[in-house]
Amino acid sequence: IMGKLNLPYKEPTRLMFKSGNPKTDKNQSVEGLENIVVLHLNLAPADLSGYNVCPMASQGCKSACLHTAGNPVFQAQKDKGRINRARFYMQDRDKFMTQLTRELVNFVKWCDKNKKIGVVRLNTTSDISWENYNLFEKFPMLQFYDYTKIQKRALKFARGEYPPNYHLTYSLNEDNYDRAVEVLNEGGNIAVVFRKDLPDTFMGKKVVNGDLHDLRYLDPKNVVVGLKAKGKAKTDYSGFVMN
Repeated sequence: IMGKLNLPYKEPTRLMFKSGNPKTDKNQSVEGLENIVVLHLNLAPADLSGYNVCPMASQGCKSACLHTAGNPVFQAQKDKGRINRARFYMQDRDKFMTQLTRELVNFVKWCDKNKKIGVVRLNTTSDISWENYNLFEKFPMLQFYDYTKIQKRALKFARGEYPPNYHLTYSLNEDNYDRAVEVLNEGGNIAVVFRKDLPDTFMGKKVVNGDLHDLRYLDPKNVVVGLKAKGKAKTDYSGFVMN
C-alpha cells in the first residue's frame, strides 16, 4: 500500500508514551511490578486511518477494539493522533523508524536514570510485524511484547524463533478457533475475551487472569489469558466475546 495513497498527516513530535494508557499503566498498582514502565505505541486500528494496520482483524475484533476503551471525552483527540501516526508510518516508513529508534534510545536512558525496568508494547492498537525491523536485536535491554491475530507470528513465537526479549500472545476471535488450537498445541498462549466471569479452564488449558496487569511476558507458558469485555466489547455478540 505504501505510497499508493496520499493522505494528509503532520509529522508527530512523539510516537510513543510512557503513561496515559489504562491497560499498560495497570502494573503500577500491582505489588512487585511498580518498577516496570511500559512505553506504548498506539496507531489507529484496522483501516481507520485509510491504511490497514491489522491484517487479520475480524469484524467482531474491529467493533470491540480496545481503541475505544477509556474516557469517551478524549476519543476524538485520540483518534486524530493515532490516525496521524499510522499515516506517518505508512507514508514515510524510513523517517518513522528513525524516530521510533531515537525514542527507544531515549527510553533506555530514562530507565537507567530512574532505575526502572523498560518494557515496550509496539502493537497496542495495531498488528504490525515489528520483527522485520531488527528492533529487538538492537535493544536487548528492553522487553517487548504484543498480542497478535497473525497465526504465523504466534507459531514462530511458540517455536522459539524470535529473540528472547519478544513475547507474543495469540488473540482468539469469532473466526480463528482452529488456528488458536494449533497455537496452544505448539505451546503458545492465547488471549480470550469473556463476557462476565473467567472460567478455571478453557479449550483444555488453565485460564489466568489477564486483567491484573498487561505484562503478558510474565504469564506462564501454554495457558489461556482471560480478559473481561471492556468498552464496546461489552455489547459484542459476533462471537468475539465468549459467554
